[in-house]
Order: sequence, then structure tokens, then C-alpha cells
Amino acid sequence: MAGRDYSSKLNAVLSDISANFSDDEVAHPLLEVREGNRELVLVVSTDKGLCGPLNTNLGKKLRAETSSEADYVTVGRKLRIVLEKTKKKILADYSVKDPVPFAEARAIATFLTKQFKDGNYDKVSIVYTRFVNTLTQVPEMKQLLPVLPPEPSEVSGSVENDPSDSLFEPSATEVLASILPLYVNFQVYQALLESRATEHSARMVAMKAATDNAKKFNKELTLEYNKVRQAAITAELLEITTAMKAME
Repeated sequence: MAGRDYSSKLNAVLSDISANFSDDEVAHPLLEVREGNRELVLVVSTDKGLCGPLNTNLGKKLRAETSSEADYVTVGRKLRIVLEKTKKKILADYSVKDPVPFAEARAIATFLTKQFKDGNYDKVSIVYTRFVNTLTQVPEMKQLLPVLPPEPSEVSGSVENDPSDSLFEPSATEVLASILPLYVNFQVYQALLESRATEHSARMVAMKAATDNAKKFNKELTLEYNKVRQAAITAELLEITTAMKAME
């Protein structure tokens, strides 16, 4: 949740630059919109199961919103296995520690940025699960490269009344050149954080549901056992009583 505030501030700076300067004044390779349809997708899933339908829902989102010709970079074993079974091309696979180190996220972002800059792909996207609350996790797909102007809902602290009052030193172009790589790095980092938070939450909810079901099942079995035991005792008493009557 704290990472979202930082991301929102980065969006505010990008928004203010977009409002103050034309595309020609702040041109940058990471802003270059291309007409091709070669797509590279970063897929962030889990390494382990027992987290409910988390990976299943993410897989449905992936199939619904990505091209059949897309290539992939994966974080997490679950969807990597699915992509391998469906013969998809996986350029790289990463394993991320818990808690997520920023250095590992930066390495992934650097690889994605290089693929885009080298012209291997026209678009880079991220598919991950966004944390809403402990009970709700939403699969989400967002474009990483080329960097798009932030949506108003993603911006916090920008100059709303008069964007021309913003000052950039030494210049907007240099500020943009510094902030865009950081922005890409942090978008990947935030996606990893969101995914890890959803994994822990989903697993906690799934395990609680499993525990509750086990307790309910145990209670039902105990009741059934007691009924059978009582029936057996009753049958034995009847047999004893019947034998006594027969001997009289």
C-alpha cells in the first residue's frame, strides 16, 4: 500500500511534464509508440499452490487479453508451467525472494526495457494480480512500454489548477530521462509487491476455508461415529436381554 503512494507521485511528475511540454520537446525512446503488434508480456504468478483460484483467474486474464503470438517473461512457477505446456515462447524466467528486493525487480525491468529499446518488441505489458483487500484479489493487465500518460485516477499531487506553474531543473527533458527508467523499474516492483500480497492473502483465506471445512467434516464424522457406537451398544444389550429371556 505504501508503494502505491510513491507510484502515484511518479505519475504526478509525468503528468505535469505531459501538460507542460509537447511530444517533440520531451521525446524519449521509452515513449515511442510503434505500429507493430509484437508483444512481450511479463507474467507474475506464484511458485506454490494452495492459494485458491488465484493462478486460475490470472491465467484466464492472460488468455483473454494477450495475442496468441505474444512472447513471455515469467516470475513464478505456476503459470510458467502452463505456458510451457501450450508451447509459448518464454524468453526468461525469474525467481524473486520474499520480501521482494528492489534490485531483483530492477533486473527484470532492465531486461524488458532492453528488449523494447532494441526493437525486438513494439509493446511490453504486465499481467499480475492486484491486491484490493484480504478477501479480494483482481487479475490485471497493464501496458508498461511504451510509457503512456497516467490516468487521472493514478495521479496524486499534480498541479491541477495551472500546470504551467511547474518548474523542472535542469530541464524537463533531463528530468524525463532520469525519471522514466525509474518509473519502469518501480512499475515492475509494484506489480511484484501486489502479486506477493495477493498470494499471501489468498493462501490465508484458502487455508482458513480448508480448516473450517475440516472441522465441520470432523464434527459430522464424530456424530456419525457416536450414532454407530450407540447402535452397536443397543444391539448388544438386546442380544443379552434376549438370551436371558430364553434361559428363563
